[in-house]
Amino acid sequence: MKGSVNFTPGPSQLYFTVEDHMRQAFREGIPSLSHRTKTFEGISKHTVGGIRQILGIPDHFHIVFTSSATEIWERIVQNLVEEKSHHFVNGAFSKRFHEIALQLNRKPTKTEVPEGEGFKSADKQQTELIALTQNETSTGVMLPMDFIHSFRETHPDSLITVDAVSALPYPVFDFSKIDSLYFSIQKGFGLPAGLGVWIINDACVTKAERMQAKGISIGSYHSIPSLVSHASKNQTPETPNVLGIYLLGKVVEDMLRRGIDMIRKETEYKAAILYHALQQHELINPFVQDKAFQSKTVIVADTGTHTERIKTFLEAHGLSPGDGYGKAKASQLRFANFPAHSKEQFELLVDTLAKYSG
Repeated sequence: MKGSVNFTPGPSQLYFTVEDHMRQAFREGIPSLSHRTKTFEGISKHTVGGIRQILGIPDHFHIVFTSSATEIWERIVQNLVEEKSHHFVNGAFSKRFHEIALQLNRKPTKTEVPEGEGFKSADKQQTELIALTQNETSTGVMLPMDFIHSFRETHPDSLITVDAVSALPYPVFDFSKIDSLYFSIQKGFGLPAGLGVWIINDACVTKAERMQAKGISIGSYHSIPSLVSHASKNQTPETPNVLGIYLLGKVVEDMLRRGIDMIRKETEYKAAILYHALQQHELINPFVQDKAFQSKTVIVADTGTHTERIKTFLEAHGLSPGDGYGKAKASQLRFANFPAHSKEQFELLVDTLAKYSG
């Protein structure tokens, strides 16, 4: 892997400035910094401010840190679902969220479609919470923004929560249409794993407090009231991943200098040339056929019996694709398209794939 371009969709290619920021962090003693210091509070404030700016998050949304996006699934169910959530399932990760709700003894329901497909309509549900996965990492299916934003009108009394783990910072959300958004840093933000970021509005805080007042367990140190109370002071309830929070702030700062509009345009260009290459290839095809649902940030290729040979061929050229997920491991390859992947690297990938003839 060392010396090659990592196209695995998480952990993925490190952003090109991370190594320098890591050295600076060690010079400043960040890895052993106490989280109860003014220095950490300054780091947290800087990182939260950068996230708010790059994603266009309104002031009335709270930004809190967890260990991972997987943890956030559990916290969402504990804090925001008294009885029932409804999950839109079209791959392994959206399915896992539904399973966690079952494991926590709620009564989740689901709308499920075959892998590789999106949803045609937002069917009406009587539910406390709608769970959507904007970008299904296992299959490369993207939910259109119009679909996600439609739930506010069709489900005005439900909380709308969105998994954007392998999508951000590319998509642009209308925060008046959603209540909760979350991601982890080892994908689109090009950092080592170990930090989740959860963005929640006051409706989520109110729901968690209401459940707590009823005597319902909403967790302990990482309950929404605890997380938000500490975040208001630029702190965390526990000793967090201080280094991860520091590095995230630095990388977001770098991305803001580069320009989020430029990052988004480059993402679309890179996705377009790779999808075109897959469509033109005699032996490889895009897994997601409907262009309306083709992810811009995780592109999945149907590689069939050529999978291992293509993987070996690409690795020989310094390009490391991600394996297919689960049962598709032997028949698909996945390609991350994150800000850490340059246009030149994608052009090399496309040219190299074109040379593969079996």
